[in-house]
Amino acid sequence: MYTSIDELQQVVTGVLRLDGNTLRVTGEQTLREKTIDDLVFTAMFAADQAVKAKARSLIRQLAEALGIRSSSLHHYYLAIGKGEVPTTSTVPAINIRTLTYDTARVLFKLKRELSIGPLIVEIARSEMGYTYQRPDDYAVAVLAAAIKEGYSGPVFLQGDHAQVNARRYTEDPAAETLQMKRLIQETIDADFHNIDIDASTLVDLSKGTLDEQQVENYRVTAAFTEYIRSLETKGTISVGAEIGHIGGKNSTPEELEAFLEGYNKALGNSVPGISKISVQTGTSHGGILLPDGSIADVQLDFSVLDNTGRVAREKYHIGGVVQHGASTLPNELFDQFPKHKTLEIHLATGFQNIIYDTMPDALRQDMYQWVENNRQEEWEAGLNREQFLYTTRKKAFGPFRQRLWELSEQEKQPIKEHLEQQFRFLFEKLNVVNTREAVEKYV
Repeated sequence: MYTSIDELQQVVTGVLRLDGNTLRVTGEQTLREKTIDDLVFTAMFAADQAVKAKARSLIRQLAEALGIRSSSLHHYYLAIGKGEVPTTSTVPAINIRTLTYDTARVLFKLKRELSIGPLIVEIARSEMGYTYQRPDDYAVAVLAAAIKEGYSGPVFLQGDHAQVNARRYTEDPAAETLQMKRLIQETIDADFHNIDIDASTLVDLSKGTLDEQQVENYRVTAAFTEYIRSLETKGTISVGAEIGHIGGKNSTPEELEAFLEGYNKALGNSVPGISKISVQTGTSHGGILLPDGSIADVQLDFSVLDNTGRVAREKYHIGGVVQHGASTLPNELFDQFPKHKTLEIHLATGFQNIIYDTMPDALRQDMYQWVENNRQEEWEAGLNREQFLYTTRKKAFGPFRQRLWELSEQEKQPIKEHLEQQFRFLFEKLNVVNTREAVEKYV
């Protein structure tokens, strides 16, 4: 770890120089072999906030000088909606809850090797709290991983589930709206160019008509879309919406139409709208662990993806529909998503499970002990210990963030190997191999 601004200035001198008005990297091999590891560790864990901020700024400058740029999928998705790009692949959106730098390294290694174009790395509003990763933490770690792996090109950072808290919104709409706006501002300040607004929590299925059920959802989503457009300065951010709360009732084409008709009317024609929309197909976030230790079968309805996706593309000319809560599905299902023209799929818990399964035993036991000591209030009636730990162990990622980061390369190796194996499998099944040229035409 670097401990002073002077040390960081020496790093700048050794690897970066200003050539006229252009920043150039002068020691890329040294940077990749050692310097970037120390820089990103400093950027995450330095006690001196000025040193931490300087390290982050330097990583961003290095990324820019190497042609690594945070980018939006907005125009690519709209090209799909217009029929300019065939819907033959499904974009993977990966939530990295821990070991962010190391996991992102695996992703960029494969992105280069397999010539992958659309690959999103994302973090949800809820994850930011328990993983101790604010948007800037996340972005800097991801950019550093791209530098380390010698990647150059667009990086798709996404704010996943910028979700309205229904209870807080009901009690005080202005306060919850302000919190959402602060989150959006923070996300854009961290140079994210893809944001998913989730006001599906405000859908009221007890209402008599579909418009009445969706009205708060589309009205609030339109207002946040306008707010995002007022802040963007580097091109059009890709904005997503959601009509069906994950784990609830399956979505229908009629609900999608009710949302989009209301949303488009509320937003008007003066600013760009959404480029995609999430629907509910029968999945749940994280899967459900049964008492015997197996994951419950999911009754995923692919016809929802077919029918809502067709309406989204053909009538409203957006990229299509998004599948959430899918990482714990059986592997044999993943090649079905491109076949059913699913635009994007969000994947998180399956990778968390790989990390827990392959980390050192002593560390796992310490994390489980922390969960039992600190999250007892989340132990629901009817759950056994294994079920409780499965549903709650993600909350240990924040408190153990630095200890996980400091694992030796030997300890990390089996984790990275298992992650790479699953990523490679998913990317092939989702048909994103050899898609880089098609995507970069639009970003």
